[in-house]
Amino acid sequence: MSSPSESSSLLHLEVGESAQSVYGTSPSSNDDPECISRKVVERNLLRKLDFRTAYLVLIYILNQMDRNNAAAARLRGFEEDLGMKGTQFNTLISSLYIGYVFMQTPSNLILTRIARPSLYLSSCMSLWGLLTTLIGVFCCITIYYQALYSRFLVGFLEATFYPGAVYLLSRWYKREELGYRTAFFTAGIGVSNAFGSLLASGILATMEGFLGYAAWRWLFFIEGYLTVLVGICGMFILPNYPSGPASWLTPAEHALARKRMEEDSEGHGVAEPTSSGGFSDVLSLMTDWRAWLVGTALSCCNASLSFNMFFPTLAATMGYSPTISLLLCTPPWIMSTITAVTVARHSDATRERFGHMVFALLMLITGYVLAMSTMNITVRYISLFFMAQAQVSNVILLTWISNTFARSSSKRAIAIGFMNCIGTSGNTLAPYIWPSSWGPTYTKSYLICIVLASSCISLSWVFRRHLKRLNKAAGEEERELNLTKGYRYLL
Repeated sequence: MSSPSESSSLLHLEVGESAQSVYGTSPSSNDDPECISRKVVERNLLRKLDFRTAYLVLIYILNQMDRNNAAAARLRGFEEDLGMKGTQFNTLISSLYIGYVFMQTPSNLILTRIARPSLYLSSCMSLWGLLTTLIGVFCCITIYYQALYSRFLVGFLEATFYPGAVYLLSRWYKREELGYRTAFFTAGIGVSNAFGSLLASGILATMEGFLGYAAWRWLFFIEGYLTVLVGICGMFILPNYPSGPASWLTPAEHALARKRMEEDSEGHGVAEPTSSGGFSDVLSLMTDWRAWLVGTALSCCNASLSFNMFFPTLAATMGYSPTISLLLCTPPWIMSTITAVTVARHSDATRERFGHMVFALLMLITGYVLAMSTMNITVRYISLFFMAQAQVSNVILLTWISNTFARSSSKRAIAIGFMNCIGTSGNTLAPYIWPSSWGPTYTKSYLICIVLASSCISLSWVFRRHLKRLNKAAGEEERELNLTKGYRYLL
C-alpha cells in the first residue's frame, strides 16, 4: 500500500477535526477585536458574493431548458415536422452532448488564462441562446440535419458553462463552503424542469399557428431569446476572480477574499510546484486511475438519470393530452428541488458524500422498479416523483469530485473539466436507452438504468475504500510521529 504522500499527487486532504465553519471562521469563540472585525467583513463579503453567484442559478435554469426543449417540442409535432424516423430523434438529443465532450476540458483551460470569466461565460451563453432560436428557423424549412448540427453547436457552447461555473465558485469559496453553494446552484435543474414544463405547456397550448409558425417553433424562439437576454446581463453581474478588480467589494472585503483563498490552499497539505494549467496537468489526470474510476462512476450516474431527457415522454405514457402531461411534470421537479438542497446541505453538515449519493440512487431504482411493474396511472406518476428526487445524486458526486481533486486552481479547473468530459459520455449514449419502440412500458430502458445506477454505487464504493485507506495510513503516520490530527478525505 502506497503512503499518503505517494497516493495523493492530485488529491488533497480534507479538514478533519480542525474544520472551519460555513462562514470560514473558527468554530471556537474569540473575543479578540481583530477576530470579530474579520467575522463582520467576512459576513458582508459572503453576502455580496452569494448575491452575485446566485445569478448562476438563473443561467443554469435556462441552460437546462435549452437542453430539454426538444423533448417538450416532441409532444407537438417536432419529430413529425422534420420527418424523423427510427432513432433520429435520439441522435438529435445525443448530438448536444457530443458537443459537451469536445469542449469541457479545453474551456476550463481557457478559464485559467483569462481575467474576466464573467465576460467569457456570458458571451457563450448568449451565443447558445442565439443558436437555440435559429434551430426554430432551420426547422421551419424542415431540414433535419441543420437542426442536428445546430444542436451540436449549442452543446459545444453550453459545455463552457457547468464546469466553468463550478470552477468559478471554487475560486471564491473555501472547501467547507463549496458543497452547499454547488448544491444550491445545481438545484436549478429541478427549478428548470418544473418552470420549463409550465412555460412549455403554455406556449405549446396557446401559440399554435401564431404568425404562421407551429407552437413548438415558438418554444425555441422564446427560450432562445430569454437565454440571450440573461447572458448579456450576466456580463455585468457575475463576479470575476478575487485576484482581479472587484468594484462591488470594499478594499477590506477584497483583501479578505484573496486571503481566504490563500488560507484554503495552505490547507491542502504539502505544497506542489506552480502549475501552468497546460498539457502536463491534463496528462497527469489521464494517467491517474482514480480519475478514470470516478469519471466512469459519474458517466454511469448521468446515464442512469437519463429519464430527465424524456420526462415529458414518460409522463405522456399515462395517456393524458400534451398540455396535461407537461403540467404533470412540474410537481415532481418542485419536490426534487427541495430534496436536492436538503440532502446536499445535510451532506455538507455531516461531511459525508457516499451514503447520501447512495440514498438518492436507491430512490431512483425504486422509481424505476415501480414504473416497470405496472401501467397503473397512479403508480406510474408516483414513480416519476421517485425518479426526480434522485437528481441530487449527480450533485453530490460532482461535489465529492470537486472536494477530492482540488489542488492548485489550474489543476482544479482541469480536473473538473476532465471529469465532466468523461461523465458526459454517459449523456451522449443515454438517448439510445429510450427508443420509442420500447414504449410505452420502457421496461428495457428501466432495467438498463438500474444496472447503470448500481454500477455507479459499486465504483463509488471502491473509491471510498481507497480514500478510507489513505485516511487510515495518515492516522498511523501521525501516531508514529506523535503529530496532531491533520487532514482527511471526505468519505
